[in-house]
Amino acid sequence: MTTPPHRRSSGAATASFGDELLDRILEGTPAAEHPLTHTAQLPARTAVHTEWPDWVAEPVVRVIRECGIDRPWRHQIRAATLAAEGSHVVLSTGTASGKSLTYQLPVLTTLSEDPQATALYLSPTKALGADQLRAVTELTCADPALSSVHPCAYDGDTSPELRQWARAHARWIFTNPDMLHLGLLPGHNRWSRFFARLRYVVIDECHAYRGVFGSHVALILRRLRRIAAHYGADPVFVLASATTAEPGAAASRLIGAPCREVTEDCSPSGPRTVALWEPPLLTEITGENGTPVRRAAGNEAARLLADLVVEGARTLAFVRSRHGAETTAITARRLLAASAPDLVDRVAAYRAGYLAEDRRDLEAALGDGRLLGVATTNALELGVDIAGLDAVVVAGFPGTVASFRQQGGRAGRRGAGSLVVLVARDDPLDTYLVHHPQALLGTPVEATVTDPSNPYVLGPQLLCAALEAPLTDAEVAEFGAADVLADLAAQGLIRRRPHGWFVTPGTAPHAGIDIRGGIGSQIAIVEADTGRMLGTVDAGRAPATVYPGAVHLHQGESFVVDELYLDDGIALVHAENPEWTTSARELTDITITSVDEQRTAGAVTVAFARVEVTHQVIGYLRRLPSGEVLDQIPLDMPAQTLPTRAVMYTVTPELLAHAGIGAERIPGALHAAEHAAIGLLPLVATCDRGDIGGVSTALHADTGLPTVFVYDGHPGGAGFAERGHTRIVEWLTATRDAVLACECTTGCPSCVYSPKCGNGNDPLDKAGAIALLGAVLTALAKA
Repeated sequence: MTTPPHRRSSGAATASFGDELLDRILEGTPAAEHPLTHTAQLPARTAVHTEWPDWVAEPVVRVIRECGIDRPWRHQIRAATLAAEGSHVVLSTGTASGKSLTYQLPVLTTLSEDPQATALYLSPTKALGADQLRAVTELTCADPALSSVHPCAYDGDTSPELRQWARAHARWIFTNPDMLHLGLLPGHNRWSRFFARLRYVVIDECHAYRGVFGSHVALILRRLRRIAAHYGADPVFVLASATTAEPGAAASRLIGAPCREVTEDCSPSGPRTVALWEPPLLTEITGENGTPVRRAAGNEAARLLADLVVEGARTLAFVRSRHGAETTAITARRLLAASAPDLVDRVAAYRAGYLAEDRRDLEAALGDGRLLGVATTNALELGVDIAGLDAVVVAGFPGTVASFRQQGGRAGRRGAGSLVVLVARDDPLDTYLVHHPQALLGTPVEATVTDPSNPYVLGPQLLCAALEAPLTDAEVAEFGAADVLADLAAQGLIRRRPHGWFVTPGTAPHAGIDIRGGIGSQIAIVEADTGRMLGTVDAGRAPATVYPGAVHLHQGESFVVDELYLDDGIALVHAENPEWTTSARELTDITITSVDEQRTAGAVTVAFARVEVTHQVIGYLRRLPSGEVLDQIPLDMPAQTLPTRAVMYTVTPELLAHAGIGAERIPGALHAAEHAAIGLLPLVATCDRGDIGGVSTALHADTGLPTVFVYDGHPGGAGFAERGHTRIVEWLTATRDAVLACECTTGCPSCVYSPKCGNGNDPLDKAGAIALLGAVLTALAKA
C-alpha cells in the first residue's frame, strides 16, 4: 500500500479499528492523488456512574433497569435533580451520552405521582420526536404504574381523530415548534386542561435553534410561558444540547429565563479515528473563468460509502441536500453493482419528505444490519438512536463544529471504535479546515446565535401573542417591544384598549410566519400541469431562487421554473430533469443607514452597521455537475431591498499601495477578500454560507474609501454579522490562512471563487486578497 503523505496526530500506540478501516479503503491510491491531509485519534472515555436518587419514583427506576440501564451516569442525575428541584436546566454533552434519561426521570416521576400533571416535548425534527416518543411509550407500557401517562404525538402526521384524543386525554405531548406555534398556542382554549397542569417542557437538541429560526423559537417559548401562566402554570424547562459554548447563556436566551447548565460528560465512548479528506483538483475540467475545480464531495462520498460497505462497515454518509442524498445513494449502488452486486440492496437514501412508515423502516434496517450504508441529510443527525455504526462520512463541513461532532458521533455509539471522514467541498471554509485541523478538532464548539429582539421577527410574533391573549404594558416591556408595537399600531394591525393591546379584527398572523427562516410574505411554488403545491419561498429570496429558468429540486424531483409572479405570490414550474444546475447573477448595492459600533486602527476602520442592501437579478448561469459553465442567460427582474446588519471594514488607498496593491488591482483584491471572508464566517458564527452575503467596492459612497461588507441575509439581521464583528481578528486571520493554503495559482472555488457571486466572479485577485488581509490584520494588531 502506498504510504499516505498526511499528518497523523499522536494518540494511540497501535492502530485502532478506525485506522485499519481507513487503511483498507486507501489501498492502491497513488501518492500523487492521496486525499488525506490529517488524521487524528480521539481517545476512549471511561464512564462515571452514580446511584439512583431517592426522589425518582420506584416504577420509573424499575422500567429503566429492565431496559438494561442498571446505574445512571453522573451527569444524567445532576441535570435531572436540578429539574426535579424546580430549576430550568440545560444538559450539554456529546452524542450518545444518554440525555433522554435526564428529562425522562423527572417527567415520568411527576406524571406517575400526580395524575393530573402534564408535560410537553419539543424537537426540531420529526425523526427525533418519533424516536423519543417510541422510547417513552415502551417505558410507560412496561409498568401499570406508568400506564396513565398517555404519551402522544401531535404534529403534521397526526390524524384528526388522534389530535382530538390528545387534547382530551394525553398527558405528555410530543411535538415541534412549528406545531406549537400554529396549533397549540392559537387554540389554547381547547388545550386548557393541558396548559393548566403543565409541569415540564422538554426542548431536545436545543443547539439546533439558532439564527432566525432560533429567534422565532425563542419568542414562541415566551408565548408558551405566557399562556401557561394564563392558566396558572409555571413549567420547568429541561433542555438537551450537543456540546456547545456557553450552553447556560444560550438556553437562558432561548427560554427567556435563567437556566442552569451541566456540561461534564460522564458517558463512555470508544476510540475514534477522524480523517480529513481533500479531493484532488481535476485536470481535464475547468470551471467559471477557466478556474480549476475539485472532484465533487458528493461523488467522493458515494465512492467512500461503497468502499466501506464492501469492507462490511455499517456507514452513514451525511450530505447537504435531499437531492444530494438520493444522488449519493444511487452512485454508491452503481459502484457496488460493478464490484459487489450482492451488496447493492444494502444501500439506501434517507431524508425528510419520506412517509413516516418508510423512515421507521429505514431506521430499523440500519439498526439491525439489513442496511449497511445510508446516504442521509441531517435528518439523522439529531437524536435517533442507531446502534452499531462503524463509520460516518461527512460530505462537506455541515456549517458548525457542533454539527460535525454530532454527525461524527453517530458512529461507535456503544463504546466500539469507529471512523469519521470529512470530505472537503470546493469551498474556502472546507479548504481551511482540512489544512488547519486544530480549528475543527482542537477548539471549543460555537455558541448559539439568536436575536429575539430582531424587529422583523418580534413584530409578527407580538401579533401572535396579542391574538392569543391581549398584551399588557408590563408584557410589552418584558418583550422589549415598545417601539415595535408602536410601528404595528401605526400600520393598523394592533390597538390599545383599557384591558391591553388587541389585534385588529381580520388579522391572522400565525399562518404568515415561516419560523424556519423566511420572513414576510411567501411565494407558493406550484406545478403548473397538476396544480400541486411543492413548497414556498419567502418573497425576499424568490427573485434569486425561483426566477424563470431556475432548476428547483423538491424531494428528489427536479423542476424548472416557467414564470414568477411576485405580486400574486406564485411561481409556476414544470417537471424536468436537466443535466445542469442554475445559479443567479445579480447586481448589489448597499447603503449605510446607521453605525452601531466602530473602531479605528490606523488606516483601517471596522464597524457594525445597519444597512439596506438592494439586489437585482440580471441573469443566471447554467452549470454542469462537474463545475463546467455552459452559458449565462440574461433576465430582467425587479430590484429587492433588504434592511439588515453588516460587519464592514474600510482601508485607505495609501495602505493598499503600501501593500503592493495598485489602483487597478483594488476591485479584484477587495472582491476576492470579501468572497473568502463569507466562506469563513461560519467558522466563528453558527451560520451557513447561504445565511450571509457580501459587497465590496473600491469607493463606497457613504465611506469615501475602499470598503468590504458582509451582511446577514435576513431582514433585521440574524446575529451572524455581529459575531463576525466581535471576532474579526480570528475570522480574518482564518480567511487569509485559507487563501494562502489553497494550492491553486490565481483563485478557485476552494478559496476566492463563490458559487453565488452576482458578478460572475470577476474581477478577482487572489494575491491581492492575501496582501489586503495581511495589511488589515497588521493594522488591527498594532491597535
